[in-house]
Amino acid sequence: MGEERWAEVDRYVTELLLPDDAALDATLAASAAARLPAIQVSPPQGRLLELLARIRGTRRILEIGTLGGYSTIWLARALPPDGRLVTLEGNPHHAEVARANLARAGLERIVEVRVGPAAESLARLAAEGAEPFDLIFIDADKPAYPEYLEWALRLSRPGSVIVADNVVRNGAVADPRSADPSVRGVRRFHEMLAGEPRVSATVIQTVGSKGYDGFALAFVTRDP
Repeated sequence: MGEERWAEVDRYVTELLLPDDAALDATLAASAAARLPAIQVSPPQGRLLELLARIRGTRRILEIGTLGGYSTIWLARALPPDGRLVTLEGNPHHAEVARANLARAGLERIVEVRVGPAAESLARLAAEGAEPFDLIFIDADKPAYPEYLEWALRLSRPGSVIVADNVVRNGAVADPRSADPSVRGVRRFHEMLAGEPRVSATVIQTVGSKGYDGFALAFVTRDP
């Protein structure tokens, strides 16, 4: 059992449960043509994000890390007509590609792409007095995950759901001696969740076409 089998199962699940989708296929093609790194969530993971947002009855979503907008589309499709998604991207080229992909998917009216360092964009959202978000998806630079969690808690409310991708790091997260900045950032993120009385959280390991990794899921139970 290895990555080849994991990818095979992902293909089976995708073909069985996720019918062809022109907008999503075009997003992947446009992102590849623009030479964006192929690090977006897999189709089954995208559907998981959509289902989580639908189950929650989400109206407002914050995404930290846009890339080409693939996960953004999955999440935005779960929103009602009056819903809103704010997605943060540090790379202007990535943001340009994402905006075109979102427009092609017919979602430009409910999705706002903000460009700039995520920490600055998050501080600006807080300063604007943004209404708390129902779901926050973190999928950006891993060393900054602890800071993103702090902002996520600040921009959420009781009942909000926080989801973070790539938090297992091929199992390296279990190694306290790792000097990898990404592993260290994710380990600190987990430690913060463990010590945070405002959330109930868990980590789910995943395998598939994206390799071996995992999601963290946290439910905000009360205000600070």
